[in-house]
Amino acid sequence: MTALLPALLDPPDRVALRFGATELTYAQLASAAGALAGELRGRTRVAVYATPSIHTAVGIAAALLAGVTTVPLNPKLGERERAHVVADAEPELVLAAPGVDVPYDLPRVDVDVDVDVDIDAAASGPVPRDEPTAPALVVYTSGTTGPPKGAVLSRGAVAANLDALAQAWEWTADDLLAHALPLFHVHGLVLGVLGPLRRGGTLHHLGTLDATTLAASGATLVFGVPTQYHRLVDQLEADPAAAATIGRTRLLVSGSAALTAVDHERIRKATGLAVRERYGMTETLIITAARAGDEPEPGTVGRPLDGTDVRITGDEEMGPVEVRGPALFDGYLNRPDATSAARTDDGWFATGDIGRWTASGALALVGRSATDLIKSGGYKIGAGEIENALLEHAGVAEAAVVGVPDEDLGERIVAFVVPSGEAPGERELIDHVAALLAPHKRPRAVRFTDALPRNDMGKVVKSRLPKG
Repeated sequence: MTALLPALLDPPDRVALRFGATELTYAQLASAAGALAGELRGRTRVAVYATPSIHTAVGIAAALLAGVTTVPLNPKLGERERAHVVADAEPELVLAAPGVDVPYDLPRVDVDVDVDVDIDAAASGPVPRDEPTAPALVVYTSGTTGPPKGAVLSRGAVAANLDALAQAWEWTADDLLAHALPLFHVHGLVLGVLGPLRRGGTLHHLGTLDATTLAASGATLVFGVPTQYHRLVDQLEADPAAAATIGRTRLLVSGSAALTAVDHERIRKATGLAVRERYGMTETLIITAARAGDEPEPGTVGRPLDGTDVRITGDEEMGPVEVRGPALFDGYLNRPDATSAARTDDGWFATGDIGRWTASGALALVGRSATDLIKSGGYKIGAGEIENALLEHAGVAEAAVVGVPDEDLGERIVAFVVPSGEAPGERELIDHVAALLAPHKRPRAVRFTDALPRNDMGKVVKSRLPKG
């Protein structure tokens, strides 16, 4: 296996990281990360207080150079969650940006990015550990069904997944990736920081994914979540010049939740670009992705990455999604019980998602097993299909569909809707869905709300919706 970040061993003559007005070339990054790696070498596990800053990226790179397992810490964790993560992961120290208040009782090391670069020294700096089985990261899940669990991701898993994505998206050192994602999770950290550094390209972290900043970034590749794209296209429709500039981007990629068919069409109309979606989890990294050379199919998340196997279990067209491949996590830290429960005897990982295959071979997700598979009147119904139908109504800005207990139907379909402007009538929305989908898929009730509960990654947390 080659080094996880080979460009830090032989730095190319280009910018590696740009956060706002602060940037580091590859030579500067190799020098800064190499110096910090010298302080970390010999440690077992360190934490990084993952603010959306260049210091986080340098700290992660340094830990990887030192061969030390890294625990990215979400700055927005509450007191109970912080205590759990520290007790579970037992990091020996925390890396942080200078001047940032860190709410952890751990030895602290400030990440210095203001360095004088010796290019020769940077090029001959410390050699990363290259054992594929060595743990690179412990990334904590969102903890929607209990305390967060630490998923252990090996260096080999990270490398294999990033290389498969490079093939799918034709991702090279010439690409400039722009995004405004948080840096404590797979999307923003593994894909959004380690991805461009492994390719030898450039990352521009924008802080906010707005039309003006994105248009000025010169990005060839953009990562975002649906909420960001929804807000971005609002701006692009009012700024044709920015839309035209962004339309010269090579690839727009969306993930972490489903992008609605309405926003797919709005973005294409504004920029001329079709958005590619992908699907993954903390435990699996990226499983499927729409290829750069394929015409995207809204409502799907593409085909399995090369080397990754995906199956839908059961005897019906729609069922639980399972995956196996080189990017699969090694297990949950200190949780052999949970690790065993998530895997089958023959090595497949149960994602907890419900999906189906389309005629083109792409995967379409209909929701989570626990919250999005509704059994009503003898039918199995995917909540995601109903949500997408609701979002095609001009009066709906956001929608979440759940099943609530019903003595007659088993579960009845209830839709929570954030209106776009004046709220449409309940019967109007029920009839709208019934006209697009089979009658048994229509909501039995529509409840209007100002906002849907979301976690830090922008995903709707349906367990927080009222069930009464």
